[in-house]
Formats: sequence, structure tokens, C-alpha cells
Amino acid sequence: MTDPLVRITQVKKSFGSTLVLDGVDLDVPKGEVVVVIGPSGSGKTTLLRCINALETYDDGSIKVDGVEIGFRGEPGGPRKRRSDGELARIRADIGMVFQQFNLFPHLTAVENVMLGLTKVRGMPPAQAREKALHWLDRVGLSQKTANLPSQLSGGQQQRVGIARAVAMDPKVLLLDEITSALDPELVGEVLSVVRGLAAEGMTMVVVTHEMTFARDVGTQLVFMDHGHKIAEGPPNEILRRSDNERLRSFLSRIEFRQDG
Repeated sequence: MTDPLVRITQVKKSFGSTLVLDGVDLDVPKGEVVVVIGPSGSGKTTLLRCINALETYDDGSIKVDGVEIGFRGEPGGPRKRRSDGELARIRADIGMVFQQFNLFPHLTAVENVMLGLTKVRGMPPAQAREKALHWLDRVGLSQKTANLPSQLSGGQQQRVGIARAVAMDPKVLLLDEITSALDPELVGEVLSVVRGLAAEGMTMVVVTHEMTFARDVGTQLVFMDHGHKIAEGPPNEILRRSDNERLRSFLSRIEFRQDG
């Protein structure tokens, strides 16, 4: 049996005296879309940030393609935090798209996508530009490549963010509430891009409140609450479950809507 692309084992993370992740286990097989849902404060975003080494987990293990992310050494033994250079190299293989678009305001759309390719991947500018243009075309922005972020809608900016992440050829793509800052009419255009990536076999971990998307695109649905993984399974099965009071309460407050 092939090992999962991402393996999270008994991960714990605290901020001060607040325990945010409490022994979380999660496997993400290659080519699957794992959707993480749960109320605010349940630890979803922190989990993504730990996978991408933007947060240092206190205990446990996170491996991507067999490589321990934050540390050298094995759980239970001596561990040494990786150097910034090591973390940068590892992080280059783990794409992340954030709630806020995080584009460089002084760079055009194509320059934003090119930046990681030239600075991190060491790609020649002409080759980086060609690849950036390819991905901007793929996300429907071939007519906006020379625009600054201020000249783009929120949905367009988020699509640039997705193109920037995917152009790096990541092993796994992390999406953190990528529609939460968008006006409702712009949500569909962003989720349609993610649907396309899922159809092509991109491995993804997606934090979202878009339940229709979670049901239709996710191969695995994880419900988190207070730093614990409460339920996990196929989306239709999890969304129909009524035996867990916390899950039932959460779903009762969530609106299902068509996202295009």
C-alpha cells in the first residue's frame, strides 16, 4: 500500500496556554481532495499553517512525501528545528493560497506569478514568464496579465493567487478559506478553478465553509472542533450523519448554496 502524500500524526500546537491542536491525525493520499470543516477556532487554519511550516508544531509529526516538515529527527527522539533555508526549500513544494490575496501591489499579475519561479525555483525570466502566462490563461486571466492587483476584482486577485501557487508545481496545495473575503457573486469563479485542479488530480487540503463544494469535490471530509478531529469520511456520509451533536449543530448553521 502506498504511503499517503501527507501524513499527520498526533500533532499538538499551543499558543501560550491555549491548546489549538490536540493530537490530530490525518492522512492525505496523493490525488485526493481533503476538505476540513469546523467552527471558527477549531484549529483548521493552524493545521494548514503547520503543514506549510508557517507555524511550528509542538509535538507529533507532519510528513509530506516522506519528509518531516518542521524538524529533523523522529517523534519521541531528539528533534532539531530545520534551518530557514531548509524550510524554504521544503515550503516550495507545498503551495498555499490564503484568505487574503497577499499579492504584491506593485507587481502585475504575471510578475506576481513569476516571482516564486525566478527567486525560489531559479527559473530563467523568459521561461518563468511563459509558465506564468500559461497558468494565468488556465485560471481565465489571459486578458489581465499586465494589470496590477488594484485593477483586479477580488475574485481575479484570488485566481492570480491560485495561479502563483500552482505554477510552482507543488506536491500538495493548501487552500485556506479562499472565498471568505469575496463578494458572493465572485465565489463561483474561484471555486470553478479549484474544481478544475481537482479533476486533474491535484492533491489538496481545503479549509472551507462552502458545503456544496465540499460535498461535490472533496474525496474526504474532516470535521474539527476545539483542536480535535471529530469525524472523518466520505463527504456525503459525514454530511448525513446525525449521531454527533457537535457536527449536527455546526451543519445546522451552514448554508448550502450552488457555487457554479
